[in-house]
Amino acid sequence: MGSCKYSCKTRSETLEWITAIVDFLEPFSFLMNAHVVNFFKDKLWEAVDQEWISRLRKEKPENLLLIPSGVVQDYWPASLREFVHSLRSLSFPREQVDLRAEFPDVHMAPLNSVLSQGMNLKKKHEVQVLSSVVSSVVNSVGAHTVVDVGAGQGYLAQVLSFQYKHLVIAIDACSHHGNVTDARAMRIKKHFAAQMRKSGSGNKCPNVPVTVTCRVLSTEALKSLNDVPRNEEVDLNVTELDGNQRRSQDSNRSCSLVLAGLHACGDLSVTMLRTFVECKEVKAVVSVGCCYNLISEERIENSGSQCGFPMSSCLKSSGFSLGKNSRDLACQSAERWSSLGEDAGLQNFELHAFRAAFQMVLSKYYPEVMATSPSIGRQGKTLRRQQQRKVLESRSKADGVSSATRKDPVSGSSFDIDEPSWTGSSARETISDSDRSSSSFENFCMSAFSRLNLERPRDIDLQEVWKEAEAFTELIGPYWSIRAALGPVLETLILLDRLMFLQEQDDSIEAVMLPIFDPTISPRNVAIIAKKATLKTRRAFTTCG
Repeated sequence: MGSCKYSCKTRSETLEWITAIVDFLEPFSFLMNAHVVNFFKDKLWEAVDQEWISRLRKEKPENLLLIPSGVVQDYWPASLREFVHSLRSLSFPREQVDLRAEFPDVHMAPLNSVLSQGMNLKKKHEVQVLSSVVSSVVNSVGAHTVVDVGAGQGYLAQVLSFQYKHLVIAIDACSHHGNVTDARAMRIKKHFAAQMRKSGSGNKCPNVPVTVTCRVLSTEALKSLNDVPRNEEVDLNVTELDGNQRRSQDSNRSCSLVLAGLHACGDLSVTMLRTFVECKEVKAVVSVGCCYNLISEERIENSGSQCGFPMSSCLKSSGFSLGKNSRDLACQSAERWSSLGEDAGLQNFELHAFRAAFQMVLSKYYPEVMATSPSIGRQGKTLRRQQQRKVLESRSKADGVSSATRKDPVSGSSFDIDEPSWTGSSARETISDSDRSSSSFENFCMSAFSRLNLERPRDIDLQEVWKEAEAFTELIGPYWSIRAALGPVLETLILLDRLMFLQEQDDSIEAVMLPIFDPTISPRNVAIIAKKATLKTRRAFTTCG
């Protein structure tokens, strides 16, 4: 694999990195902006270097899945190898940092069974790491309160409150999440109170997070949280907090906040960074973003300066834009691709083929529906698994063995192992596999018709549609893999834009980007951490070099 040759320690270095990415991406706008559902209809593979496609169409699936991670084969065309290596060198490194090297006073305590109850492996890892980082930052700036933005069911807020003894405000747009947070917090509180009484350390109950139910629509909304009372067991339910519902504030009261967000979706992460810059009470921010597909974009949506991209003046002046398909692509994870395995990878490729073939159906019979960019959800995947289960059961009865299942290495969920019905030569295609693919496509279409509330046209021959597409299905894997390799670079650009926004402020702000989670467990693992420096707290941050 290649490695990052850029740095973002200073504003000038970050600008150099951003410029290199923009220059590299411009010739590949046809890949960035492609809508893969139109793969067959628009013959998208024809826009890709034909030498690349010719070589990759016979490539082993496991090698295709490694392309987003920067892995190439020696026998590939030199231009393809250079493309993949360049993408790797432009991508922010994802290997988890040594937290103790970055935060000398960090103390990562393991979560006990009470605090971690209900968390899956991924969530437990994220909360355990992020809570220790946030606590270290809070202590370094001497803040009074942590605001957990987009708190969900309150996992991070509760660990910060019960384990690290910080005052915490947990805000989320969903009132159900607030209720779950409160109920869970009270159970944890009883446990800790009982332990304190048993140890003879007193009867004072630990603090529970203050829950706030609101929609954060602007930086003014988060600024308003400075007025939320911070005594124990306060529950504030607000349907919408848009900056116009400010509470009276005691001007003599000194308060300082740290904003924390664990995968705060879309523009919410951006709002956190803007609030940090604009609000003097916010002393630091720790943001791990996600859902780049949900961020707003100034040049695409004409929504003004408060859009999620671009944030920095340098990218605004460049005239560069992403677009929805590129933002979707930024959510692709190289680690997730490489950990799929051949069978799961082939299933994903085939589902993309089904969806692209269904687009041909919509184009011919429902052009008015296709114009709305309809979403048909994940029903195709469900149908595949149902059919595979039946096939496995029949094979098991014939062979006298039990059905096999396999764990997804990222989500931990189970999916059935089956002979792949991929049509490429590397997938051991048989006539029965081809027939089964046709049948699966027909079931996929029927499910999609139902999802879209459409009746199947009487004059349509779905098998004929699939036959027309099937000749090119072996190109789906190469195309998707090449395109997915752009994902980490696009995410890097979005994150560097946010970092650059902070670096464009005055010198009192210290900001870094650090991959704090294990990327194989949590692919969105990059945290942007910023503090308002003082003479006492100023110190050098380190980052990718």
